[in-house]
Amino acid sequence: MEASSAVLLTLGAATLMISWVLLLITSWKEDYTWGLCTLFLPPLSYLYALARLDKAGETLLLAVIGWVMIFFAIG
Repeated sequence: MEASSAVLLTLGAATLMISWVLLLITSWKEDYTWGLCTLFLPPLSYLYALARLDKAGETLLLAVIGWVMIFFAIG
């Protein structure tokens, strides 16, 4: 693996982790049930973000940026 690919992969994974933590904070503020779902089922929490774009839109954008970085690292 080249150095640039490794950097993109690491930054992409870190961006996804940060977006998940921000989504965890946002969902706990909204409802404790969604907070628990975000904590135990992270993929399901992004459905919450799609449903509540007004509150979690920036977090979802951050996750998309992370996935794009990972895609460019692998591809």
